[in-house]
Amino acid sequence: MSDILYIVVPCYNEEEVLQETASRLRHKLASLIESGAVSEKSRILFVNDGSKDRTFEIIESLHKTCKLFAGLSLSRNRGHQNALLAGLLTAKNYADAVISMDADLQDDIDAVDEMIKKYKEGCDIVYGVRSKRKTDSFLKRFTAEGFYRLMNFLGANTIYNHADYRLMSKRALEALENYKEVNLFLRGIVPLIGFKTDIVYYERHERFAGESKYPLKKMLAFAFEGITSFSVKPIRFITMLGFFITLVSVGMFVYTLVRYFQGNTEVGWASLIISLWAIGGLTLLSIGIIGEYIGKIYLEVKGRPRFIIDKLLLDEESEVKAEESSK
Repeated sequence: MSDILYIVVPCYNEEEVLQETASRLRHKLASLIESGAVSEKSRILFVNDGSKDRTFEIIESLHKTCKLFAGLSLSRNRGHQNALLAGLLTAKNYADAVISMDADLQDDIDAVDEMIKKYKEGCDIVYGVRSKRKTDSFLKRFTAEGFYRLMNFLGANTIYNHADYRLMSKRALEALENYKEVNLFLRGIVPLIGFKTDIVYYERHERFAGESKYPLKKMLAFAFEGITSFSVKPIRFITMLGFFITLVSVGMFVYTLVRYFQGNTEVGWASLIISLWAIGGLTLLSIGIIGEYIGKIYLEVKGRPRFIIDKLLLDEESEVKAEESSK
């Protein structure tokens, strides 16, 4: 019997693209079922992340018209990573393997076939990795590639040019569920799981419709979230910087003494003001970075839920599968 596959698609204000996304995914999943690659109980699970437009209305309509579509709606907007996690952990109860992708049709749907092939060869995690960045602007390409290099330099084991397009087995998802942190950065967490992994390369397309949900401001915030969630090196850099400034201070003290004994006691206003501004700026920066880590600790110890499910749309066949797996 073929394994059950769920395709999890987080959605936030995606009414412009959702119908086309659903159509392409339905044809892909139907062809996989027809070929016997996956079970007829496989589904496409759209996760509504508190959208303000008609996104969930469309999901409900799709669910009513075709049994291949399932829906999940969060109680409010919780952000892409939490919505994705909600979909993954929900799909885990019904599926043998889960593929996650964005709703904007930039990820190549045809790469799903190769992911399933590698899964059947024994891989628990298969990463979708971009082979090229031709569709990106220079600024986005430069910042994105710089982000991956910076993350790896700071000790976070991310997959270069991989976003959240991946396949995970049920076993890998059960392991993922053991990671309880509130500050989610799945691109860093998933590689920590281990198990057998592989990579599928694909070319990323232009967005079909609508606007990107990750402008530069959000991308920078996301990068900072990843860095502070997976590395303490920024704090170590502060320590090293403080040590360096201390050495400079000792050097300036020796220089001042030498100048004094040479009879040159005139004090330069420029050097004084620059020093004050430099030390003040470094102090505020250091406090800010340390405060960011303290803030994350504050959120973690509260133990608040990462998401709350408002509605779950599934057909009876899927519910039966969940009951059987829970026994």
